[in-house]
Amino acid sequence: MPKVAILTDSNSGITQSEGREMGIRVIPMPFRINGVDYFEDINLTQEEFYAKLKEGGDISTSQPSPQDVTDTWDELLKEYDQVVYIPMSSGLSSSCQTAIMLADDYDGKVEVVNNQRISVTQRASIRDAMLLAKKGLNAKEIKDKLEADKFHSSIYITLDTLYYLKKGGRITPAAAAIGTLLKIKPVLQIQGEKLDEFAKARTIAQAKTMMINAVKNDREGRVSENGKYKTVLQIAHSDNLGAAKVFAGELKDVFPDVDDIEINALSLSVSCHIGPGALAVAVSRVETE
Repeated sequence: MPKVAILTDSNSGITQSEGREMGIRVIPMPFRINGVDYFEDINLTQEEFYAKLKEGGDISTSQPSPQDVTDTWDELLKEYDQVVYIPMSSGLSSSCQTAIMLADDYDGKVEVVNNQRISVTQRASIRDAMLLAKKGLNAKEIKDKLEADKFHSSIYITLDTLYYLKKGGRITPAAAAIGTLLKIKPVLQIQGEKLDEFAKARTIAQAKTMMINAVKNDREGRVSENGKYKTVLQIAHSDNLGAAKVFAGELKDVFPDVDDIEINALSLSVSCHIGPGALAVAVSRVETE
């Protein structure tokens, strides 16, 4: 049975300390803020990031350098036989495709998973990978299993403001102005490659109802296939923990069969584009013991 290392990036929302506790490695994502380079959870905390975001800082995201990625692989291969690397969705960053090209030089010892996940659904994939490795699957088998399940998850996100979508060029200034005037709360979705519009709400309560109904339909349908497969529900937020805890209670009322609803901070690469105050709910199919 090969000894398989599990590696991800900080787009999963997994911190360096959490990674050590879990027994995995986490590559920190780089940011450039007002001309200065930072690395998530290394010299940039969540609190510092949101302070700079709210101050109107010039923030751009990047991908890990090829050297940092291969150095991490080389280090892990001194202790492990194989590496499974689970980066963020290829539809949201070029880092996945870069890693796939780099892995060609590793003769099958490094497998890069392109299962189009980010944030809490990416975190669910990492836990699946750990369980599959524990069951004795090799890196290629883990990669194939995770990629076969790539569409068995959903994330729905509602925003507090349209400002950051406008700033990033994802909506026009006119659309942002109209949306702000009408107090529209957009609901976005991540299913597969991209962050797309799902619906428009007039209040946060309406937006949460839309998200809950969407998750309910996904969970009962393609994610669990009418209860055939195990699922988890997760909440994520951008600098909005209090509202996330309230939302968790509301979800428990709708899904009384769910033992635990985990709450995590959204990865900073997502928060950069949507701003603080966002709430998200996700459903994912997961492996069983």
